[in-house]
Amino acid sequence: MFRRIELYLRMIKFSHSVFALPFALTSAIIAADGLPSLRQIFWITVAMVGARSGAMGFNRIIDRKIDAANPRTKGRELPSGKVKVRDALVFSLLSLSVFVLAAYMLNPLCFKLSPVAIAVIVLYSYTKRFTWASHFVLGVALSAAPVGAWIAIRGTFDVEILPLALAVVCWLPGFDILYALQDLEFDKSHGLYSIPVRFGVKKALVLSRLLHALTWGFLFMTGIIFDLGTVYWIGIFLVAGLFIYEHSLVKVNDLSRLNMAFFNMNGYISVTVFVFTLFDYIVN
Repeated sequence: MFRRIELYLRMIKFSHSVFALPFALTSAIIAADGLPSLRQIFWITVAMVGARSGAMGFNRIIDRKIDAANPRTKGRELPSGKVKVRDALVFSLLSLSVFVLAAYMLNPLCFKLSPVAIAVIVLYSYTKRFTWASHFVLGVALSAAPVGAWIAIRGTFDVEILPLALAVVCWLPGFDILYALQDLEFDKSHGLYSIPVRFGVKKALVLSRLLHALTWGFLFMTGIIFDLGTVYWIGIFLVAGLFIYEHSLVKVNDLSRLNMAFFNMNGYISVTVFVFTLFDYIVN
């Protein structure tokens, strides 16, 4: 049983939940103007895990033939046969059902908007077949984390949360572009779309840096809008340092540290935003 659980967690890269969940919790803290109730935290977390697990499950199902042809991904659970397509489909549908249940438990608006979130996260899996803007579709999908958490707490959609959502919209494609560099030649030969394929490595790196500069700008705006305190600003300047270090790891003629730039640094960035926001409210 534990072996099966491990296979499914690896299939959906459960460890990558660290990217989206901290932004959802950051938004929840800001929306509550402090600590949300344990019930709200629980259902927001369940919603995030359910949505992301379902989205990744469908992504793996939809991309299984592409993954089988790619030397980097052919060992994944579906192309290698370790997990059957039927089982992955059941897992994905159950995960999205859990997401809808969590949305229902939070409030009526979350429940009404849950099909929209599902449509966007499933649509993303098809976009690299026809547009290099697929990175931005993924960013929009992940921005549902702070927007959804805000609605979960407030019960309304308010424009004040848009800068934090836009920070995620820019942050995600900023590092997804780096991730896509690994498959540049494969994507070219198989007619798949990405910013590195469309614009080349040099311009892709410039665009990634620009998007992360915009991310920092939107985080700065968030601090201004919500009149956050000194602890938050310390965290934001640490995030700036992390962004600078992340982009120092990847160069046009040296992509050997892509994985560190992709996973480690962006995990640190999202967690830093959350932790320093949390402590800012605790201190104040």
